[in-house]
Amino acid sequence: MKSDELREKSVEELQVQLKELYKDQFNNRMQKSTGQLGQTHLVGEARKDISRVKTIITEKEKSEG
Repeated sequence: MKSDELREKSVEELQVQLKELYKDQFNNRMQKSTGQLGQTHLVGEARKDISRVKTIITEKEKSEG
């Protein structure tokens, strides 16, 4: 996920994206712990994507107010 793509979205869209990323992160962690996740790098990618989205939400909120 590119930060340029995220900056084009509104704060509400980013909030929805964040919830989806939290769900993905949870599912990936559960699959990894049970040995079902073949692509273990997805756990780290989800964490980084969550951080990226949260950073952009903060930037947008500060620029509005």
